Amino acid sequence: MGNSGAGRLAGKVAVVTGATSGIGEATARLFVAEGASVVVAGRDTRRGEAVAGELGERGVFHRTDVTSEEEIAELVRCTVDRFGRLDCLFSNAGAPVAGGVATITVTEFDRAMRLLLGSVLFGLKHAAPEIARSGGGSIIHNSSIAAHRMGQGSLLYSAAKAAVSHVTRLAAVELGPQGIRVNAISPGAVATPIFWGGSAAAARLADEDNRRKQAKLERNLARATPLPRAGTPEDVARAALFLASDEGGFVNGHDLVVDGGRIAQFHERPADR
Repeated sequence: MGNSGAGRLAGKVAVVTGATSGIGEATARLFVAEGASVVVAGRDTRRGEAVAGELGERGVFHRTDVTSEEEIAELVRCTVDRFGRLDCLFSNAGAPVAGGVATITVTEFDRAMRLLLGSVLFGLKHAAPEIARSGGGSIIHNSSIAAHRMGQGSLLYSAAKAAVSHVTRLAAVELGPQGIRVNAISPGAVATPIFWGGSAAAARLADEDNRRKQAKLERNLARATPLPRAGTPEDVARAALFLASDEGGFVNGHDLVVDGGRIAQFHERPADR
């Protein structure tokens, strides 16, 4: 997967959560290709070990449930023990959550806040001291276009992601003096298996079923995006690379929307006949 002496992240150490599929996996692969050592974090041990194995000696899997502060703290400790430093955290893990005004439950609320917001807050808490000890670096949060406008997710999901975007700005001001840049990415119209059941569901489907569901998803997203195509995990990974690298060295407290223009003008083209 390249040479640790070359690339935009040469010699850097990064943690990517939710890295066993979709955006997280694409980011882990790109970071390694650009010279970083990467800890692939997620709950799917089989898939995580497979991804890390394909990354070579600079990729390692650590099973992590990001709804647990203890497991996030252990993830950071193990990263530093293994590689000696930490330069970048991409808090990417997440999932759709239900919950509207009339239907929200305490259980759904607790799950959404722990998964979508708590993972970000405790990632900041435990990663920031290690990144500061490494001389500074980058923390990136996966937010969503649901944080910016209605109709892109449930009330509960959208509220949690709006909090993520605002926490990003608050943390950027607090941690900036330590040389830590904190930014967010708000993806939209990105075709990943999370839309049709997540990576676990995808793993249970035959390849033909996967291709059929993925192709349908891509067509639907393309119809509702000014750029006439669906986004890919690699589109978001490239944005994360910019924010993690020295190229984004003066970008702090920013929420980078990567959605093909979907929130600028939401519309839907007629279906293909």
